[in-house]
This record gives sequence, C-alpha cells and structure tokens, in this order.
Amino acid sequence: MRLTKLKDAFVRSAAYERRFLVKNPWDLAMVFWIPLATVLLIWWIFSQIQITDLPIGVIDNDRGPVANTALRYLEANPNLTVKQLYHTPAAAKAAILQRDIYAVVIIPEDFSRNILLSKPAPIVLQVNAQYGTHSGIIQTSVQSVIGTLSAGVEMKRLVKQGMAPSQAAIAYSPISIQRISLFNAATDYQQFLASTVIPALLHILAMVIGATTIGRELRDKRIGRWYHFINGSHVYLTLPSKNDQPNNNSQPSPLDNVSDSQNQAPEEVSIPVLVFGLLGKYFWPLLAYSIWSILALWLAAPQQSIAISALMVTYISLILLMMLSFWLGAIFTLGSFSLRMGLSATGFISAPSYAFAGVTFPYVAISKNAQHWSDVLPLTHYLKLHIAQLQMQAPVLISLPIVYGLTLATLVTLYLTALLSKRALAHPERWGAR
Repeated sequence: MRLTKLKDAFVRSAAYERRFLVKNPWDLAMVFWIPLATVLLIWWIFSQIQITDLPIGVIDNDRGPVANTALRYLEANPNLTVKQLYHTPAAAKAAILQRDIYAVVIIPEDFSRNILLSKPAPIVLQVNAQYGTHSGIIQTSVQSVIGTLSAGVEMKRLVKQGMAPSQAAIAYSPISIQRISLFNAATDYQQFLASTVIPALLHILAMVIGATTIGRELRDKRIGRWYHFINGSHVYLTLPSKNDQPNNNSQPSPLDNVSDSQNQAPEEVSIPVLVFGLLGKYFWPLLAYSIWSILALWLAAPQQSIAISALMVTYISLILLMMLSFWLGAIFTLGSFSLRMGLSATGFISAPSYAFAGVTFPYVAISKNAQHWSDVLPLTHYLKLHIAQLQMQAPVLISLPIVYGLTLATLVTLYLTALLSKRALAHPERWGAR
C-alpha cells in the first residue's frame, strides 16, 4: 500500500474530526478547555504548599503553671492553632462533629501538682481519625510539643538536684534521632500531591475522550461514513448538524436519507488505513493533551534544577500515557459496541487508579491482589517514573524500562483498536447502540 494513501487517511480523518469539534463546542471544551481548567484548578487548590494552623480545642481542668506552659507551646506550634478552650467534653465533641476542630487536648486535674510530686501526669489527645492527614499531623505536633515540655520539666528537676544542664540533657535523652529528609524536604504538598494528581486526572479525561471519539461514530451510525471518507471512497462529506442526529425510535433523520450509501459497511477494510485514520481522528486530542502535559510538567518541576534528560523522559512517558488512555477508552467502547459501556469501563478503571498507584498509600502495604491490579494499571508505572525523575532525581536509566513498556503497550493497543474497528465495521446491524 502506498504511503500517499496512508497519509491521505491521516489527513482526511484529522479534517473530519476538526470539523466535528468546530460544530460541537462541548466536545471541543472536553478536548481543550476542561483539561486546562483541571490543571490550573488542582494547582491552585494546593497553592498553600504546607498544612498549617489546624484547629484544635483544649479542655484545661488544671489551670496550673505547667498547664499554661503546655497551652502556650501548643499555640506556638506552626501546625496547630488552639481555636477555643472548652469547659465540658460535650462541647468539645460537638465542635469535632461540626468540624470546627479536628482534635481536643485534655489536661487533667492536678496535672501540675502531680508533676511537682514526680507522679505520672498524662495529657489526653482525642483526634478525629476519620481525616487521616489531619489527625496524623496533629498527633505528631502534639507529641512533639508534649515531649519538649516533658524534657524541660525533667531537666529542670535534675538541675535543681545539682546536675549541670548539659548533663541533665544527656541524662534525660541519652539516645536521640537525627532525621534527614532525602526527598521533599520542605514537605511540599504541591510536589507530593498536586504534581501527581494532575497526570491522574488527565489520564481519566483522556480515557473518556478515547471512548467518546470513536463511540459517537458507533452510536450515531457514522462509523461507515468515517471509514469511507478516510479511505477516499467519498471525497466530499458533510457533517450533520446537531439537529440531524439519528434517533433509534423516531423517523429516519435527514442524515439517513442523504447518506444511505455512505452508511453502508465497507466491503473491504484495510488495517493500515484504519491505523492512520485512528491517528488522524485522535490527532487534535493528542495535540491538546501534549500542550497540557507541558503545562503540568512545568508546574510540577520543582524550583531545584532538574536535568533536561529527566524532563524529556517524563514528558515522553506522559504523552505515551495519554495515547494509551485514548486507545484503552476506544477499546472498551469498540469491544462492547456501546458508548455507555465504554464510558462505564473507563470510569471503573481510571477513576480509582490513583488509589492503587502507591503515592498516598504504600504499595507494599496493600494486598497481593491489589498489587496485581496496580501492576496492570498504566498510571502506576507512569507515576513511579514521574516521582523518580522529578522528585527523587534518579538516573534516567532506571526509568527507561517503564518508557519501553509504555511504548509497547501504546503500539499494541493501537493495533488492537484498529482490529476492533474493523470488527465494528463488519457488523452494521450493531451500529446505533447506546
């Protein structure tokens, strides 16, 4: 087959899709404006890179000098803010249920006196563990505050007994931990969450576009027209307006009357023509998502310098993920001959894929079956590469197997999409299913 015919199939299919997008603003928005709004919205949501001033309450049943010191320390912690002092547990519980506060610190009676008498003096922290991130930060911060306060009290007691302050510090805590953050040392939530959430959302949108772009041809019984056009059987083709959409339960539309010959199933279908036709049909979504991928990586690139090779590998992998998402959405629709089933399958697979990717929950901690499912999802492998190259600055060679795997998966799914398109063209009796 001559390359000219394949090139014509690509150009004709791209022109066909361009004319459709121009006439359908909602489909155009799905390709161009909604992804842009999604990227900017997610980045704006995480514009505050650290979580600070989480509201907590305090029930001070002691009101002694040490309790007042503990209260000042809690207020001075940057992660916490003491929103209110409560006098009863019922009032604090009501505040937690209304999400006015996420935890309450209870200082018991005789707290200061028990400390002076060297008796146990526990402080109770009650947290709303339903919010894992909030409760984790609050528990760590309160534990740090109380540990500092406890160390100060103990060292003060030892100094009063005649020990030197330096010796008192060693005696109280002979072994200490020196923590060094290897990556994301600033606990930047833009880098931790936003930079990985954006590719996940683009992955979902790309799968939806993959399902709808070929699915509407099946639903509207136009897939035969599309193939005839890209194959050169009909040089001229007029796209129907929205009022001309076919209806399964109504009289034949003007589209059916005008284009009966074009709606027929083709006698012969060429796989290479279908491959190039599909590439042309998804050319505009791919172009748009290539631009949004550049924007996403530009926002995700931290202030520290990143090697150009790492950025290029990440960008190529993100483009491959978008293409793979297109073909997977198309496969689910063509395989079921139903746009509705295709969209359902894409939502079922792509929407929870971020939860299995090992970003917010450790991969090794999930069950074996969940790990097998995670390994099948392409987003898992891309985010692994994304984090390694942009946040951990790992050598590019480590991520090359992921690039090869995404490339192979993209080519295989493209060919499978062409095969399923050929099968769909051979069964005109199933066109029009919702």
